Amino acid sequence: MTATSNASVDTTPAPSRWTLPIVLAAQFVTPMSIAGTAIALPRISGDLGAQPTALQWVVNGFNVAFALGVLAWGAVSDRIGYRVTFALGAALFTTGSVISAVAPILIVLDAARIVAGIGAAAILTGASSMLSNAYQGTARTKAFALFGTINGLGLALGPTVSGLLVAGVGWRGVFIVQAIVLAIAAASARILPGASPTSVTTGGKRVPILDLSLLRNREFLAMCLVPVAGSIGFVTLLTYLPSALSGIKAMSPGSAGLVMLAMTIPVLVAPTAVAKLINSVRSIHVGSVVYASLAALVLGNAGILLLSEGRSIAWVIVPMVLLGLGFGLPIGLVDGHALAVVPAERTGTAAGLLNFFRIGSEAVFVAGYAFVLSTVVGHHLTGAAAQDTSAGQPGNAEVYRTAFTTTITGVIGLLVAITVAILLVRGKDANSTTEA
Repeated sequence: MTATSNASVDTTPAPSRWTLPIVLAAQFVTPMSIAGTAIALPRISGDLGAQPTALQWVVNGFNVAFALGVLAWGAVSDRIGYRVTFALGAALFTTGSVISAVAPILIVLDAARIVAGIGAAAILTGASSMLSNAYQGTARTKAFALFGTINGLGLALGPTVSGLLVAGVGWRGVFIVQAIVLAIAAASARILPGASPTSVTTGGKRVPILDLSLLRNREFLAMCLVPVAGSIGFVTLLTYLPSALSGIKAMSPGSAGLVMLAMTIPVLVAPTAVAKLINSVRSIHVGSVVYASLAALVLGNAGILLLSEGRSIAWVIVPMVLLGLGFGLPIGLVDGHALAVVPAERTGTAAGLLNFFRIGSEAVFVAGYAFVLSTVVGHHLTGAAAQDTSAGQPGNAEVYRTAFTTTITGVIGLLVAITVAILLVRGKDANSTTEA
């Protein structure tokens, strides 16, 4: 995409040695909050009441605010600066977490979680835009590899870390720990690299808050679709595979957690490995990594269909590793590349769009997965038996497996469709792209 811009952008100061530690510490907490808060719901309901809608919005409020917030913060950050955006986000997240920790009723907790979600959106947008502008070349590739690793680590370990905190210090302690980390990040933001706010116009007109014209850039659009594939093929299973292991194999939560390491460990090691390969092997580029990740997601989901009450769990270990690789390979690399192919003064807006695709698709497809699975279970069982089976309670393994197979088959179909779309959008000339 070619844009005529009269924006005046000050040169961003070189990052200090503290830039990555501060950014990554904050960025670890936000995906951990997405994946980990749900584990505290039983304890929260015991203290504040079990109203189903209000209780669910402890999770949904954060996710919706996060998904919608990245759009607004993307454009706002281009005007007020990425460091300021990051600092405001950390302050909002801290405020929301403190209120959450002392909330006397569910409605207050729901409101506080929305505030935290708005802050999380600012943190993600400010952090990715700041890294894109502060680092160049190999340094940027390495920075985004770490950024991706931390995002994957927070998402993958969120339930485990939050579960330990709930067990050790109670559900309020989860929010207190989050508040402490983000308060430190907010206080430290002044030493991060910053640039003056920009005044961005295109063709003499000010660019709107939601600049969908960025999607005319085919490479940028393709990179926005990659995390959608990850949401469909990995995040849904990260959320619900433990329930499947319980419902089909009658595994305890502890045993299921150990098995899930086959999915999560590849997420932790893949981004750094990809960064090294990109910088040392000329034949490996963004396109080849993206296509390898898509193939791994499709094959991993096809292999996970082997999960059944009559087979050893060993049959699905390799498919789970493939799922982790499918999600982990492009993390960070996609962010860095997507922001590199748009005008520098529009990286905030671009980051907002990219992260809207990511966070929005996670919310949509995780909810869709649960809906399809529970609907299929409801065709075979009724009443409490249907609710218990949908939740992964042992006792109706065959019914759960039928629902699981139906849902995963749909997931595979969506993954194939997304893969075809990315191939068509990038086109034959995009395979020569090597910049990360």
